[in-house]
Amino acid sequence: MCQSPSNLSRRDVMKGLAWSGAGVVASAAFPHALHAATHRTGHVERGPAPITPKEALAALYEGNARFVGGHITAPNRNMERLKEVASGQKPFAAFLGCADSRVPVEIVFDQGFGDVFVTRIAGNVADPAIIGSLEFGVEVLGAQVLYVLGHSKCGAVSATLKGDAVPGQISTLYQHIRRAAKESKGDLAVAIRRNVEIQAEILSEASPVIASRIADGRLIMAGGIYDLETGKVTPITLSPR
Repeated sequence: MCQSPSNLSRRDVMKGLAWSGAGVVASAAFPHALHAATHRTGHVERGPAPITPKEALAALYEGNARFVGGHITAPNRNMERLKEVASGQKPFAAFLGCADSRVPVEIVFDQGFGDVFVTRIAGNVADPAIIGSLEFGVEVLGAQVLYVLGHSKCGAVSATLKGDAVPGQISTLYQHIRRAAKESKGDLAVAIRRNVEIQAEILSEASPVIASRIADGRLIMAGGIYDLETGKVTPITLSPR
């Protein structure tokens, strides 16, 4: 009999995570266990930060489970925390997400100031500027998870599928998404998923900095799709590279 997410422990989550080369397979059920533990002076304070890449990934999914279940703790979102990280940051995860206003990464994963290093661009594509920024996030700041986050009803992917003429430089995004669009055979959901997989592949292969950290176990490459209607992030199994 399957356990409900609310009855799972951190250990259950850890068992649900399995390495797959540079990718990771994550269980579809995650606990509502609080990563932020104690209540003081009207706000929730963070417990110990994740120590390993697997713990960091588990913390992200725990945060999303809280968000979906309506048990948001909004940890590290106060002036005390802001002052704490003003002199330096050490995020435990780095993100390549879409610029869509409906996909605020910190809120989706119930994180706060200094917890996650986020890059956002329409279509969550890995162009040179994004790759350089994420290299900084993992190599200099020490993020232990590099997460590519796609989302349902993505406008950039949809526009690439249609291939219509657009004003300005919007069409420059198409070149990064065209492979996913072609392989999807016109299916938007498939194209969104393939785009996440392809961008993760680019990050893990085009950047020696990122590739070396994945190879020696200091970094997990992960990916998922955020559902705009439910708020849930569904993990994607990334192929080993």
